[in-house]
Amino acid sequence: MTSNRAMMDAKEGGSMHTEIIHEKQDLTYLSWSLIRSSSGTAGSFLKATSHLGDRKIYYKLSNYDSMNGIVGHECVNEIIADRLLTVLGIEHLHYQLIHAEIQVNEQIIETYLCASEDFKQRGEDKVALDVYYELEHEPGETPLAFCIRNGWADHIYKMLVADFLLLNRDRHGANMEVLRNSRRKSIRLAPIFDHGLSLLFNCHDEASVSAFDVMQDRPIQCFVGSRSAQDNLGLIPANAMPRINRLNAQDRAIIMEGLDSILPQLWLDKIWEMIEGRWRYYEDFCNQRRA
Repeated sequence: MTSNRAMMDAKEGGSMHTEIIHEKQDLTYLSWSLIRSSSGTAGSFLKATSHLGDRKIYYKLSNYDSMNGIVGHECVNEIIADRLLTVLGIEHLHYQLIHAEIQVNEQIIETYLCASEDFKQRGEDKVALDVYYELEHEPGETPLAFCIRNGWADHIYKMLVADFLLLNRDRHGANMEVLRNSRRKSIRLAPIFDHGLSLLFNCHDEASVSAFDVMQDRPIQCFVGSRSAQDNLGLIPANAMPRINRLNAQDRAIIMEGLDSILPQLWLDKIWEMIEGRWRYYEDFCNQRRA
């Protein structure tokens, strides 16, 4: 087993983004805190932080059950989302997927977890979008109108497209953050992050994967939109459809590379069916808007 701390420090230019680290890392030194799922899923989500030099690293686990250990694959979803948004050219937070040994409640667990760097720049502080909205919105102003007034329309529209393609069920107001630098008097939205509760996150056996309707418009949380990811596409004005790269069949190899030893092939096939099918729907939607 190798040291993830040493591996991180050895990265060229100090960047930690290498996508997947298959060699098992010793992360038993991390201290995990319990974060309840905001979407009503069974189990809990564990998070931890560490400092590597002047960098703050955030770690999170897939859905954890105190009786059964790691029972979800949300961390794999983060890597799939990361790669998809890279292909599409949408700004987002990058993640590593790390094969690691950790300690939770005095139990040693071997798993894959996610790691990401702090996206704040020097001098910035962050606040959840829903909190900032409550402090700064005008009377009767919706969260979407508030974001548009602040100049964040294109960012929001790209996020709505990404969340439709991934069927992200958990875009609540704290899964969007405002970054402020009081000295420079600058303000911006954080890169899009947190896609764990998307794709097939609630499918834990072959029967549920096989039966999953990849095009079904399931209820979601979306602070700036509705409970429907499909309807949220309609919030984007026809003359403001975001400019993103086209998804192609060959992108499957890029998005799924290295995951066949982590997630069963049935899951990977269904996830690609979902992404590809939803992309075709989005293309048809855009074509209809242009007609």
